[in-house]
Amino acid sequence: MKIKLELFGASKDLSDKEFLEIDLKGNSSIKDLRNKIIIYVDEKFKGNENFKNIIKTSAFCSEDNNIISDNYKITKDQKIGIIPPIGGGWCYTSKSLIQKMKK
Repeated sequence: MKIKLELFGASKDLSDKEFLEIDLKGNSSIKDLRNKIIIYVDEKFKGNENFKNIIKTSAFCSEDNNIISDNYKITKDQKIGIIPPIGGGWCYTSKSLIQKMKK
C-alpha cells in the first residue's frame, strides 16, 4: 500500500516536501508505519535521535478526521497525518490540520 504521510510541525524537517510517500504491506498498523518512519530516519539521517523522538511521541490522524492509535489498521492507500507534540509557540487545531490534509 502507498501511504502519503502529511508532515506537520517539527516533522516537516524529515523532507523537503510537505509529505513522505511510504510503502507498507497490506493490513499494517500505525505502529508498523511508525517503525517504518524510524527506519527511514536511520537511513536518511543517520539515526538522528531528535527525529526519532519526534516520531515516537507524535500522534497520527486519519483522512477520516480522527486521531488514531498505534493499533489502527491501514487497509488501503491513504493520507495519514503525523502530528508532533506542540512546542515553540506554533499550534494547529485538529480541525485546521484535517482541513489541510483534505487539500
